[in-house]
Amino acid sequence: MALNHRLSKNMQHLLDIIANNRAGKAQGIYAICTAHPMVLEAALQQGKQDGRPVLIEATANQVNQFGGYTGMQPADFRPYIEKIAAEVGFPRKDIILGGDHLGPVCWCDEPAEQALAKARDLIAAYVAAGFKKIHLDTSMACAGEADALSDATVATRAAELCAVAEHTAQEAFGESELLYVVGTEVPKPGGAREAIEGLQVTPTAAALQTVEAHKNAFLARGLESAWSRVIGLVVQPGVEFDHTAVYDYVPEAAAELSVLINDIPNLVYEAHSTDYQPAHAYAALVRDHFAILKVGPQLTHALREALFALSHIEQELIAAEKRANLPAVCEQVMVDEPQSWARYYPAEEPQGRLYRRYSYSDRIRYYWNRPVIHNALTRLLQNLSAVALPLPLISQYMPLQYKAIRAGLLDANPRALIRHHIMQVTAAYAAAC
Repeated sequence: MALNHRLSKNMQHLLDIIANNRAGKAQGIYAICTAHPMVLEAALQQGKQDGRPVLIEATANQVNQFGGYTGMQPADFRPYIEKIAAEVGFPRKDIILGGDHLGPVCWCDEPAEQALAKARDLIAAYVAAGFKKIHLDTSMACAGEADALSDATVATRAAELCAVAEHTAQEAFGESELLYVVGTEVPKPGGAREAIEGLQVTPTAAALQTVEAHKNAFLARGLESAWSRVIGLVVQPGVEFDHTAVYDYVPEAAAELSVLINDIPNLVYEAHSTDYQPAHAYAALVRDHFAILKVGPQLTHALREALFALSHIEQELIAAEKRANLPAVCEQVMVDEPQSWARYYPAEEPQGRLYRRYSYSDRIRYYWNRPVIHNALTRLLQNLSAVALPLPLISQYMPLQYKAIRAGLLDANPRALIRHHIMQVTAAYAAAC
């Protein structure tokens, strides 16, 4: 890529991964898409263990200029991450921040003019806060528009947001080293709302059309430099999950896409919704030029698994009146405040209860910052930190962690058990990348 200044070490690291992957080397990078502190702690511990930079991405509905569902604006997110990194002992210079689905997604119920004005402010806030990897996603229709926007409309809007990003970077830092990803995937961010009956791998013609439309729109706005820094194209490689099923990667189905990328300069594919794939699928995805792998719900799903397992242990060790009863607290809050799951899960019982607790979509992740749930989680950790955890109970409810303890690799304390369980996910991604 022709750049007119020297990139920072981290962004050059990302470009090197892209170049090596395109050259046929089995290299990639995975993006941690979550804001939960315990998950971030585990991800940064994985990066520290591997001696590699860590890519952490915030989504538009999670972190935005109005606070998102985390209550954080982009300027809040960086110090939040850096504080966790300091606690883990991970160098903050090795953190790469990305923005995912940056566009009008949070305001699609408003007219396009209003939604795009908010999207422009969103992009500016992310860039000014130091986010360097930017996914421009303007694929969603706004109020009064047809459900499916044309490629030209999507690309024109993406170029408009890119122009804001470039201007903001120049104003804030004197230059732009932003790296961009374009395109989107199905379903929209947030996860599948119903059972998936089949997946269509993105046709090569559609992928080429997306690239061509964005290139034309960028160049029409005089964004040649920015176009030279577009590193990724989001496509559907045939991986997805719904509430209880996972659709595994089939290399043969994506073979034409894998070959096609060799004819598109500078780009690799970015694969969303790669959660819950078997380890060999991640290696195959990276080999086939899906070099940027996004993971989010599986990480908080692993967190939930660990916390619920510890809750079972709590029932055996702690007097009833002192228990946190975390699963019951989560269930009550979700029933009382259904806005973050009702559109995704059927309300009928007992299926609704099953999905609220255990669905792969993991809508429970939107509730961890509720005060009553946070207090219950804190109490659970305090209860179990105050007692010795018997190995047979750990073996019963956390068998992988039991094996690590018996091998002398893990301490039998609640936080260590949780971190170890989450790192079963990050380790699979790290091995493939």
